[in-house]
Amino acid sequence: MHTLKMKKIIPLALAALMSTTALSVASAAEGDFKAKSAGDIVIRARGIYVSPSESSSLSAPGGDVNVGNDTVPELDFSYFVTDNIALELIAATTRHSVSGAGTLSGVSLGKVSLLPPTLTVQYHFMPKERFSPYVGAGLNYTFFYNEDAPGGVVTSIDYKNHVGYALQAGVDYAISGPWSLNLDVKKIFLRTDVSVNGGAITGKVDLDPWIVGLGIGYRF
Repeated sequence: MHTLKMKKIIPLALAALMSTTALSVASAAEGDFKAKSAGDIVIRARGIYVSPSESSSLSAPGGDVNVGNDTVPELDFSYFVTDNIALELIAATTRHSVSGAGTLSGVSLGKVSLLPPTLTVQYHFMPKERFSPYVGAGLNYTFFYNEDAPGGVVTSIDYKNHVGYALQAGVDYAISGPWSLNLDVKKIFLRTDVSVNGGAITGKVDLDPWIVGLGIGYRF
C-alpha cells in the first residue's frame, strides 16, 4: 500500500517542481545564478511528506501495527567540502498516529513524535549548471518522544531511540543569484523496540519511512 502511495507521490512532487520551475524560467533565464562551489553554505526550507513503510515482529501472535503519515516543515543545512561533495544535516520533527493491525486490529496505540536528525554525504553532479542533481548516503538517529497512550487497554507505550541508515536523491534548480528550488527524496532504514503496558506486549517495528521534500534554498 505504501509503495503504491510513493509511486503516486514522487511523480506529483516532480510535477510540482517542474511547474514552479516553469513559472520562474522567464525571469531567471536572463539572470545570473550562483554556481555550487567549495566553501558554500546552503540553507533550505522544505515542506516534507513522511510516509512510513512499516512492518513489525510482536510478541502478540498475529499482531501488527500501522503508522500514519505526516506533513511538516523542515530546515536543512549543507556545507560544500568541494565543488561536488557536500554534507547535509536536516532538522524536523514529525508526529504519527499508531494503530494495531492483524490480531490487534481496532486497537489504538496512541501517538508518538519523532525527532530524526540525519547527516548525509552528497555528490552533486554538474555543480556549475543551473540544473544540478545529487545523490547521498548517511546516518540517522531518531529520538522518540511524547508518547501518548490512548488509555483503556493501552495505558503505556515506549519506543527506543535508534540509529538508521539513509539514502538520498534530489535536484537543485538555480533560479537567480543565490536562490534555488529543491526536490529531495530520502529513504530511512529505521527500526525501534516497542514496549506496550510495561512489557505486556513487546516487539520490533521497522518504520523505514520515505521522505519527500520540496522547497527553496539560499546559498552563502
